[in-house]
Amino acid sequence: MRNDAQGAHPVPPPTPAESTGSHADRKGIAADVGASFVVFLVAVPMSLGIAVASGAPLMAGLVAAAVGGIVAGLVGGSMVQVSGPAAGQTIIIADLLLTYGWRVTCLITVLAGLVQLALGAFRIARAALAVSPAVMHGLLAGVGITIALAQLHVVLGGAPQSSALANLVDLPDQIAHNHTAAVAVGVITIAIMFGWNRLPSVGRLRPSMIPAALVAIGTATTIAALGDWRVETVSLPDSLADAWSLPQLPQAGQWDGIALAVAAVAMVASVESLVSAIAIDRRHNGRRVMLNRELMGQGAANTVSGALGGLPVAGAIVRSTANVRAGGHSPLSTILHGVWILLFVALFAHVVELIPMAALAALLVFIGVQMVSVAHLRDLRRHHEASVYLVTMGGVVFLGLLEGVFLGFALAMVVSLRRLTKLTVTTEESGDRVHVTVHGSLTFLGVPRLAHVLRTVPSGCRVDLDLHVDFMDHAAFEAIHAWRVDHERTGGSVDIDEVHEQWYARSSARSAPAAKTAPGGMARSWAPWDMRGDADREVDPLALLAAGAREYHASTADRMRSVMSRLAHGQHPTALFITCADSRVVPNLITASGPGDLFTVRNMGNLVPAPGDTNDGSVGAAVEYAVNVLRVPSIVVCGHSHCGAMQALLDRAHLEQGDAATAYMRRWLSAGEASLAHAGAYSGALAGLPTAEALRRLAQANVEQQIGRLLEYPVVRERVESGTLELTGMYYDLESARVHLLDTGTGRFTPVLGVQDVAAPVPRPRADAAGKDQPADESSSGASSRPSCWTPEA
Repeated sequence: MRNDAQGAHPVPPPTPAESTGSHADRKGIAADVGASFVVFLVAVPMSLGIAVASGAPLMAGLVAAAVGGIVAGLVGGSMVQVSGPAAGQTIIIADLLLTYGWRVTCLITVLAGLVQLALGAFRIARAALAVSPAVMHGLLAGVGITIALAQLHVVLGGAPQSSALANLVDLPDQIAHNHTAAVAVGVITIAIMFGWNRLPSVGRLRPSMIPAALVAIGTATTIAALGDWRVETVSLPDSLADAWSLPQLPQAGQWDGIALAVAAVAMVASVESLVSAIAIDRRHNGRRVMLNRELMGQGAANTVSGALGGLPVAGAIVRSTANVRAGGHSPLSTILHGVWILLFVALFAHVVELIPMAALAALLVFIGVQMVSVAHLRDLRRHHEASVYLVTMGGVVFLGLLEGVFLGFALAMVVSLRRLTKLTVTTEESGDRVHVTVHGSLTFLGVPRLAHVLRTVPSGCRVDLDLHVDFMDHAAFEAIHAWRVDHERTGGSVDIDEVHEQWYARSSARSAPAAKTAPGGMARSWAPWDMRGDADREVDPLALLAAGAREYHASTADRMRSVMSRLAHGQHPTALFITCADSRVVPNLITASGPGDLFTVRNMGNLVPAPGDTNDGSVGAAVEYAVNVLRVPSIVVCGHSHCGAMQALLDRAHLEQGDAATAYMRRWLSAGEASLAHAGAYSGALAGLPTAEALRRLAQANVEQQIGRLLEYPVVRERVESGTLELTGMYYDLESARVHLLDTGTGRFTPVLGVQDVAAPVPRPRADAAGKDQPADESSSGASSRPSCWTPEA
């Protein structure tokens, strides 16, 4: 029995789906356990290697890996992210060790964790995502190069130098003179890391099932042990108690540097963790990451890790990816991997001590090279941010981590400011008319350039000023407005057309110029040509079309490219939309849809000929293609007010004996005869009504008649009866610009309510191709959340 506010109610028996829940839970737990072993095998060598690269005690890497798995898994907000020591912080830790010693570094880790806890508690995790990805990728690339250069010396049997530049200069001498057993261990490790996942599968066994790092370290260790090679191996303390280093307070004059170090560790760990969590969300279908909770989980892990003598902790994309690929789908796999690390250290520490240091160094060389991502550089180059990446990377390698990050931030800010102030001004002269086009953000920084161009416009001429601007500040408005007033005072005229926001129109409301700025304040993307001033500029239809194409290329094509490149490989429209050819009805506009949403058929009167009608087979062909091939879940028939075809039917024009010039129209309109009967035209129901009312009734009756005609098509009727196809009637009133939908229960057309009509509209479920209702998007509301009218419906 279950008690609630309504009283006691018996618990219903479980449905078949519910009865299998325990089995699914057991299967999910088994998958998490299996994934935890895979992540454990990846984490152990990587954690040891990062500890080596940082110069920290080797046990510190294992402690951080265990704590990151258990604490961050329990407290964090990601389902599958695995936390542990991260390569991105090796340079910071190495520098802190040299400056303050290991125990003070542990204190810095604790304080950084407390900072992260505070940031998560104040719910400002998303602020960390404001860091430019170009800076972050450049930081990681610089760290990777620094690690690879330093550890390459260890692989070659030598010792790393004090800086990346010194390592680079000394590298030729190391290559020429050091050929010890350590080199063979390193070469074996790197070769296996590089080639393991490229090996062919054997039946169902794939190389990726076993981590490459485990195979490489295991093989190199086995060969070195069996061959009795004299190489330096890992040295661990005798017990965990011996490895525990309590944090220590710094000296009195060091607190300023400690504060800066805490901020650096907290920033890098937070940004790296949050970016990694968002990236790994793309690879699984579970609950999305809760960023503030994840930040608090990372803070708790760093606090505990520092207190236990471990390295700083951050979300690790490599281990998280291995977790997802191995089937992990809940924090259980993350927590268990930390448990396995503790058990391994407690029971098999002697196995770890067989690992050659050169093998760990080779692993770090491979990881460091992989951190320099050519794919990231290619993507950033497309967005004109490659310079930020390269400057950050170079600064980290040759100057230091903080210096490189500051350089990257500074350049990123300069690039952003340049974009904000980027302005393009072009002029075209045609007779006594000058066309000036402005693209970009119009701020006070761009005023000198714009004013220079406007001063070159001859006095007394007619000027068309097109403002393709996403922002206009007051200084820019004052400059344009003052020039306009002066130009009109000398006998010229200025027609200002704002393509996006009405920046000038709003600013000029208190000091209106001689003429209106934009007719009705219409957005240019849907205002007719004759309402934009273009009709006077170019009266040739072909010239108007060409001008429209140029404007499309200038303002929209670049943004459309990513959408159309995805749609170029196939279409999956939501509806077959049958409507009138009337130029005043724009289907994508009245439905707020984009490319790929509507498979549209247009003709006079939105008529659907009967199956087998030999007058015209194009509509039937479109219906068959949409229903059989595209498998649309909906067909919409849309009529409209003031329809010329309906007026011709009402006037019986299709029955007149006209000349050959109207033969096709009369033959086509004869398909609407049944609509006249359905509206009651032959019974006198339309007699005496005003023309507009009679046309409305006929147009709406025609929509109902065409829906009935569609059901005469066998392919349509079969899918409607099976519940996989829905027929909808729509009516568009031109004067009110409102859409009406046919209510099949009452037979009436009712207006669709807008955002201003209802406080909280309930999203209507849509039917999928199988006829099943799909849940509405949680983020949907009365207003479309899509960025613009040309974006396809998701």
